[in-house]
Amino acid sequence: MSTDAWTVAEAKARFSEVIDKAKTDGPQTITRNGRRAVVIVAADEWERKTKRNGNLADFFAASPLRGSALRVKRLGGRPRKVGL
Repeated sequence: MSTDAWTVAEAKARFSEVIDKAKTDGPQTITRNGRRAVVIVAADEWERKTKRNGNLADFFAASPLRGSALRVKRLGGRPRKVGL
C-alpha cells in the first residue's frame, strides 16, 4: 500500500484525483506548511480498520491474565471527600 503526499493547494485543485488514488492506491497524505495534516483513505478501508471486534466482556474473557489467580488488593478505609 503506497502513500502519496499532496500539499493542501494540490489536493484542493485535484480533489477528485486524490479520492480516486485513495480508492485504488491506498492512503493519501495531505500536508500543510510541510507537515502531515491529514490522511485520506477509502471508505471501505476505514470501515475495515475501525470495525469493532466483540464487546468488552469478550475482551476480558480472552485476556491472557484470565485464570492466572491475579489478586487485586483494595485499600481499606473510606473514600475521599470531593467538594462539588
